[in-house]
Amino acid sequence: MKDVGIVRLYLLRAMYLLVAVGLFVSIWPGIYASSGETADSHTVVSSFLAALTLLALLGLRYPLKMLPILIFEVLWKAFWLVVFALPMYMSDGMDEYAAGVAFACMMGVVLTPLVIPWRYVVDHYIVAKGAAWR
Repeated sequence: MKDVGIVRLYLLRAMYLLVAVGLFVSIWPGIYASSGETADSHTVVSSFLAALTLLALLGLRYPLKMLPILIFEVLWKAFWLVVFALPMYMSDGMDEYAAGVAFACMMGVVLTPLVIPWRYVVDHYIVAKGAAWR
């Protein structure tokens, strides 16, 4: 952890907490209220996001080891904005739900890259000695 300053570590922890709290508030009430009688794409997404909540909480303890969680957050949000939100916006416009999701995704795409220690990511995930693909 000496590669990354203490301020950056606390910013990472704050981002993991923001992700966990956001998911807890938006996903977990539906999980608690679920009857468990249906299996559809919504239950699959809810299960995936519940697991992501727990991994984000793990990021509070291990902020550098859980960096792939934050990188995943940036990637899926950017993908959704470009592939789904932008065409909606350019054609008929967005309904209230889509506009809310777009705002949340834009916040994630803007804020998360600011706290990710990119030099650490490059050094430890891309050019790391002993990388499996070498």
